[in-house]
Amino acid sequence: MKEVKVKGLGIQVPDGSAFMYETPPNMFKAHQLGLINSPRGFGKTTLVCNILKQMKYDKIIVISPSVKSNQNIMSMLNIDEDDIYDDIDNPNVLEEVKAKIDNERDMLVEYRDKKEKYKKFLSKLNSQGELIDDDLLLMFYNQGVFTPPTHWNGGKPPKIAVLFDDMIGSGIFTKGIRQLNAWVVKHRHQSPFPEGGALGCSLFFLVQSYKAQNGGISKCIRNNTTLLCVGRTKSEKELQDIAEECGAEVDTGTFMNLHKEATQDSKFDYLIIDFHKKDNHPSMFRKNLDTFLLP
Repeated sequence: MKEVKVKGLGIQVPDGSAFMYETPPNMFKAHQLGLINSPRGFGKTTLVCNILKQMKYDKIIVISPSVKSNQNIMSMLNIDEDDIYDDIDNPNVLEEVKAKIDNERDMLVEYRDKKEKYKKFLSKLNSQGELIDDDLLLMFYNQGVFTPPTHWNGGKPPKIAVLFDDMIGSGIFTKGIRQLNAWVVKHRHQSPFPEGGALGCSLFFLVQSYKAQNGGISKCIRNNTTLLCVGRTKSEKELQDIAEECGAEVDTGTFMNLHKEATQDSKFDYLIIDFHKKDNHPSMFRKNLDTFLLP
């Protein structure tokens, strides 16, 4: 096939990365959209808690009616009680969570602004004869001393994850599915900064059924998944459906062999597919978190 090049119309790739947060070398990029699928009692919560812990998220928000029953496992994550939402039929839950992330962005913006003002304050304080505005003096005067501004995360953008568990048939997955789908598409762009970029958040979905008839994981969520964890399944048809949807990355036969290899030893084992693996990782496939599989 002949090609005719046109000068000046090459596609320019912008600087930067879609995954702005530093994560441990052998863990996944952030932000993620993770989907963990297996039947009840097969260790979904244990797996996702280990992922969240190893990824070192600074703030974890849970939307689940059963989070309190998993308290022993969840305790490893030190989740604030104010960050737990158990009314999954409340139509305002998603907006409340997004407002909480916006607030994290606002606190960081305010800290950065105060930090710049504090630099100017110190400069004026060290200059002879330069007047300092009363408002600036009061901003940093605290109990007899001048103190610099503080931020709970040391001025770093907090890495935030939102966990959805036991949501099949919920109001969020039925009446609220369009709103949820919109968030899924934009999760990395949640809470934009005035100067550009965004705080963003990772989303993790724990489900017992990959394709529920009603009130299950939408195609939008499945299509935007960047991290897929598949445990054993009681349905060969469901496994076939998952394999077919992964067809762009791995053929069905290879997927089936990888899944068998990853899950044959224990019902608590998972095949993990990292669709946006780091360059230093030898494969996009793993058995659990610690074993790369090379097809």
